[in-house]
Amino acid sequence: MPTPSVIKTPTALELPVMESFYTLQGEGFHTGRPAWFIRLGGCDVGCTWCDVKESWDPAAHPRRRIEALVEELMAFPVERVVVTGGEPLMHNLDALTNALQARGLRTHLETSGAHPLSGRWDWITFSPKKFKAPLPEVAAAAHELKVVVYNRHDFDWAEQHAATVSPDCKLFLQPEWSRSERINPALVDYVKAHPRWSVSLQTHKYLNIP
Repeated sequence: MPTPSVIKTPTALELPVMESFYTLQGEGFHTGRPAWFIRLGGCDVGCTWCDVKESWDPAAHPRRRIEALVEELMAFPVERVVVTGGEPLMHNLDALTNALQARGLRTHLETSGAHPLSGRWDWITFSPKKFKAPLPEVAAAAHELKVVVYNRHDFDWAEQHAATVSPDCKLFLQPEWSRSERINPALVDYVKAHPRWSVSLQTHKYLNIP
């Protein structure tokens, strides 16, 4: 079961980190670009098809100082840092993004939008889930809407949320990995009929990289 909400504090200098690594962005608008990923522990959204359920419990992951996280990635030619989860907005991310931007790094967020925004972001990927309602403030700030398509009803769900984002927000439909062969033909037909949408694929899984 999803864990209870994490209490945010304005001075979160440590965060529960499941993993931190350098790879290529596998999904959405920035697919194929190198990025450092920080995957935070903690999620109360509870997607049944989640492929990182081990991230749900924040207590299962070591708390790391933000200073140490930043120093680790500076050994690599990093330009952008993606903060993901779990659900990263369960934590106050002000100190983390301040530290990253102070080093000249671009900050990207991947979120379901179920918790209030914190942190300063160059790019926000908003991926709403039916299991916990997203907040309008996150939709309004999103640069990219990425809807995971599990069945045909998700096209209606996607359109509902497309109406909540800004006109400049990029729109992506992404097949849920375990159902991709079944859903891909309908997804392709839908995008052809509704060309403001684009297809997002989990290319990191095809490439067998993190």
